[in-house]
Amino acid sequence: MKAFVMRQLHQVGFVEKPIPKAGPNDAIVKTTRALICTSDSHTVHGAIGPRSNLTLGHEAVGIVHEVGSGVRRFKPGDRVLVGAITPDWSDPASQAGHASQSGGALGGWKFANIKDGVFAEYFHVNDADGNMALIPDGISDESAVYCADMLSTGFMGAENADIPIGGSVAVFALGPVGLMAIVGAKLRGAGLIIGVDSVPKRQELGRFYGANAIVDYSRADPVKEILRLTADQGVDAAIEALGADETFQCAVKVTKPGGTISNVGYHGKGDFVQIPRLEWGVGMAEKTIRTGLCPGGRLRMERLLRLLQTGSVDPTRMTTHTFGFDQLEKAFEMMDKKLDGIIKPLITF
Repeated sequence: MKAFVMRQLHQVGFVEKPIPKAGPNDAIVKTTRALICTSDSHTVHGAIGPRSNLTLGHEAVGIVHEVGSGVRRFKPGDRVLVGAITPDWSDPASQAGHASQSGGALGGWKFANIKDGVFAEYFHVNDADGNMALIPDGISDESAVYCADMLSTGFMGAENADIPIGGSVAVFALGPVGLMAIVGAKLRGAGLIIGVDSVPKRQELGRFYGANAIVDYSRADPVKEILRLTADQGVDAAIEALGADETFQCAVKVTKPGGTISNVGYHGKGDFVQIPRLEWGVGMAEKTIRTGLCPGGRLRMERLLRLLQTGSVDPTRMTTHTFGFDQLEKAFEMMDKKLDGIIKPLITF
């Protein structure tokens, strides 16, 4: 089969690989749609260290090709969604409620990290009964594929932010995760949602998905502007959806005492992330910092698919470009360099 890989640091390309085989509890899925994520770019440029001919990608849907003898819920021909994070559900961390960390910190993140990812004609799924979900009739592959990561991660940002009904929240960076964090905040009952971004298309989508106000950090100091919008009280919660030291510090600064900073950004550079001391109340302002890795699993995916069924969210508005699988190298370069106003590129197989 054909696979798109990280050849080595800073180098990508296509190679031929054998179609994977299913173990007793596993499945092999024939890919139909996939999405490129900025974290794929982080990986290629060394955020998690060198890799050799590792198949990239972690957001995909497809048709079940093969299942192992122990798989009970799925059969060949089923149309399925697979979470970007595929935990080992028997691991103690999973049983303790931290499935994304099964096997160690970030251990649930297997695709394009410790095993081949989904940018191939076929891909392998561990613990298939726990990590795949049937896609209901009436939901397109183009829509369902967003549940794998973007909806799950963005909504986690809002869930971890502990937003009170009618409360206020600032979302820093309106890429796909930040945009879905806006939707999550709206679903959680936020009364004031402030989006922070400078790109006009992202600002437009932020308003479409539910932001009540947009702060353009290229035109105004985002901290001062958010404080102005909240009568100098600050927000109940801030969601950092970029993975940058500066935006993390801003999130701490705008959060009121007793509030929550929810970090969903992938901090792929630098040795440290700084906390501004005074705005942190010199360590005593009761500001909670919560982190998380995209929740995976069948139940999570089924719940997200239900939101698509009921029309609670239309993630396809984020698809700015569509490419065939053989165009993946061009698509990856565009996403890597953020060319042509790209937000989310859809790959069709």
